[in-house]
Amino acid sequence: MSVVQAILGLLSWFALAYFAFLAGLYTWFTLVAWRTLAALRRARAYAPLDEIYASPFAPGVSMLLPAYNEEAGVVASATSLLALRYPRHEVIVINDGSTDGTLQQLQEAFDLVPVREALRSRIPAKPLHGAYVSRRHRNLWVLDKENGGKADALNAGINAASHPYFCAVDADAILEDDSLLRIVKPVIDDPDGLVAAAGIIRIANGATISGGRMLDFRLPRSRLATMQVVEYFRAFLVGRIGWDSLGALLVVSGAFGLFRRSAVEEVGGYALGTVGEDIELVVRLQARLRERHAKFRIAFVPEPTCWTEAPEDLKTLSTQRRRWQRGLGETLWRHRRMMANPRYGAVGLLALPYFLVAEFLGSVIEVFGIFIVVAAVATGAVTVSALLAYTAVSMLIWILLSFSAILLEEYAIRRYVHGRDIAKMVLYSLSESIGYRQLNAFWRCQAMVDLARRRKGWGTMPRRGLERPTEAPPGRMTRV
Repeated sequence: MSVVQAILGLLSWFALAYFAFLAGLYTWFTLVAWRTLAALRRARAYAPLDEIYASPFAPGVSMLLPAYNEEAGVVASATSLLALRYPRHEVIVINDGSTDGTLQQLQEAFDLVPVREALRSRIPAKPLHGAYVSRRHRNLWVLDKENGGKADALNAGINAASHPYFCAVDADAILEDDSLLRIVKPVIDDPDGLVAAAGIIRIANGATISGGRMLDFRLPRSRLATMQVVEYFRAFLVGRIGWDSLGALLVVSGAFGLFRRSAVEEVGGYALGTVGEDIELVVRLQARLRERHAKFRIAFVPEPTCWTEAPEDLKTLSTQRRRWQRGLGETLWRHRRMMANPRYGAVGLLALPYFLVAEFLGSVIEVFGIFIVVAAVATGAVTVSALLAYTAVSMLIWILLSFSAILLEEYAIRRYVHGRDIAKMVLYSLSESIGYRQLNAFWRCQAMVDLARRRKGWGTMPRRGLERPTEAPPGRMTRV
């Protein structure tokens, strides 16, 4: 065997071992998720949601809704937050220098009047142009500020918040009416230890929404959006349950996450200069609290649901995924001192190395691994029969994992009740590993080039709005 064949063979087996590792990890996460969700289903009948709703001791929560050019959906999102079943909460919409009709839509829908509000300045943020309160909803506030990006808008909202906890929600999102009760429950159970909690993100394309409320859950008509539904089940449901079980959860989605305000203020709020402000904040909280040897928990709660609009075309989806990958890369670089450092426990020894190797560098392995394996087969370093056997087994494993995630959803959460939708999800789980996964890996490789070129900015996404007929034309462009 020549040196070239030996090298190609070694690289091929490395790529195959990488895929086996991922499959094994997610198989274990799936088993953990089954156990966790089975316990959740048994305990659901005893969940004291009505008691929390009626209790005067439930912690107050400030709902922060940053908005930049979100005129298509900001009123529906704010309406859904106002309608949440919760004893004490306020809604703070932060208009981050929008150039469209975002502020005008809010003024017309909620009858806003200007107020002179004294705000904390513990976290630096761009200056305000004005502050408003609604005549119709005394717990709705709107801040109109100079554009500074999503992180800066959230920092301004934290400064204005009057409650000890805040919940960050995207302006293109809709919460179910009991979502806040459910995401606050871990705080009730462990008020001293709970620092942050993440809800689950689901795709709203295809659902029927009116007055900020979900009326019917259906799969999207878009094939691309439906593929993302299946993907979200595995990533947001199974993956986050797995990392939560290890005490190493790194992602509290910017679309729906609860935080103890004092802890976030202590670390300086959301970081500017990154498009991954949500994961960066959680990693920074993990670092600070572990350095203080504090007893704390950052939890994933599977039931509280946030419905959000997903991209329905490849260009927009690629922009979103490249941004996610850039945010991950920026966070890993900022906190590289934590990597493989036992001082940071499971986060330093397990989570960060995994996200570096599997989520960040994994895209390179997936894309170039294909070419390496093909070259190895062509030179005889790997036999065709061995390659075909491994490919068949690995694809079958990923299909079973996606299928298991769908079964978990239906067993424990059950948002989709139409048999046709369930059958469609199963069908899409069979094809996710062929083409869609590889395309995502290619986009993530492009993000690494973006990082090398120090590309900034969020990119754009055409928003159609969540309260719309299916045939409505695309709306304005907004960052994603």
